[in-house]
Amino acid sequence: MTPPAILHRALAAPESMRGLSADDWNALIRVGRAERLLGTVAARAAPLWDALPEGARTCLAEEQDLTRGDHLAAGWEINRAALALKNVGCPVILMKGSAYLHAGLAAAEGRRIGDLDILVPRAALPAVEAALLAHGWIQAKENAYDDHYYRTWMHELPPMVHKERGGVIDVHHTILPLTARLRPDAGALIESRVAVADGLFVLGPAEMLLHSAAHVAYDGEFEGGTRNLWDIHCLASDFARIEGFWDGLAAAAEQHQLRTPLSRALRLARRLYGTDVPETLAGRMDIVDRLALRKLHGRDRFGHQGAKLSDRLLYIRGHWLRMPPLMLAQHLARKALRRKAQAQPV
Repeated sequence: MTPPAILHRALAAPESMRGLSADDWNALIRVGRAERLLGTVAARAAPLWDALPEGARTCLAEEQDLTRGDHLAAGWEINRAALALKNVGCPVILMKGSAYLHAGLAAAEGRRIGDLDILVPRAALPAVEAALLAHGWIQAKENAYDDHYYRTWMHELPPMVHKERGGVIDVHHTILPLTARLRPDAGALIESRVAVADGLFVLGPAEMLLHSAAHVAYDGEFEGGTRNLWDIHCLASDFARIEGFWDGLAAAAEQHQLRTPLSRALRLARRLYGTDVPETLAGRMDIVDRLALRKLHGRDRFGHQGAKLSDRLLYIRGHWLRMPPLMLAQHLARKALRRKAQAQPV
């Protein structure tokens, strides 16, 4: 069993941790930490805590402390953003880890949370940006090209960082870059919203899962895919209890042009974690799935990524999907020239 497979099994079947050897525990802890999933392993291990080796409990307890700190910090950033944006006159929708946390979803259990991601209508971007600037956030991108690129072609404003706390907020107006071949219906995403605390919202169940699927299976190169697919597993397992959820999800996937990313994410989640999904939605494995699985199983027992070829091919695929060929060539050439200039001795 590969070291990543030990992690996948520990998450999906926590009882498997009872039989791990010392070497297996070393691999689980290192790979779990590299994938930012060790806090989730700790949460999953809670029912069998007393049966675990003392050294493992020590490592997992430390990760629990880090996760609690993350959740406290994320809760405070959510609170501050809600205060800053309470008068902007548009719905403010939490996304990803902050949404899972604020909505009390299982996907938040043990999850490390970084940036605060929100979704607002595109027409409201100037008011939202002005309100954040007035409350201490500043632009993190100082390069004029990056600023123009985000504002013209991306699905979000340039990242903003709070000048005192250092917390980063990403303000989205849709869920895929405007240059991408697929075009989710941003208006319908916003209309799906469900109210939570503090006057904030989260995406509806189908749209929340679709956003996670787009993030792991279309927008990126499966970087962090092990954690993102755990999100998919948790969301699918939770929302499957809603009557008619799968039919609604299929309809929403068609509406947002996300059927292929959804099917891929569900297939891979089922492969890693045994997620129970309808066969009609999952479909068949293909070459991209196999490349992704090579990367998802590519870490060695020290947590180092070893699937270099698959990683490179997925990187190229991710950029190819993200923008047209000529724009991609120009963008990558500009980035390469900047890196070369930065590398020159002063």
